Amino acid sequence: MVDKFVGTWKMTSSDNFDDYMKALGVGFATRQVGNRTKPSLIINMDDQGMICVKSQSTFKTVEIKFKLNEPFEETTADDRKTMTVFSIENGNLVQKQNWDGKETTIEREVTGDGKLIAKCVMGDVVAVRTYVKEA
Repeated sequence: MVDKFVGTWKMTSSDNFDDYMKALGVGFATRQVGNRTKPSLIINMDDQGMICVKSQSTFKTVEIKFKLNEPFEETTADDRKTMTVFSIENGNLVQKQNWDGKETTIEREVTGDGKLIAKCVMGDVVAVRTYVKEA
């Protein structure tokens, strides 16, 4: 199920990400950088089922390694300390982050035309980031 997500993905668009970061509680300066950054997303899986998701940009590179359905501690790009779990739901790779009584969900979907769409949801705020496969 994860195979279709494996590869290097280049961001082509980002909609409403500033409002999403605001909803997360991200400060002004970090939001300014976050809005200008177009990270590549690199997803790999080893033969033990360990998945690696790396968000790489000139500003910051963040890498997380996990197994599906196993909660782990994550330090996010904006330095939140979250309890995170990834799962496959309806063929999509779903990431849930919980911290300080809050929850956000990032749902990644590979579309029929080969794009990776990441829908970031915090309360009633939704941001959509679109990627195309490089390799």
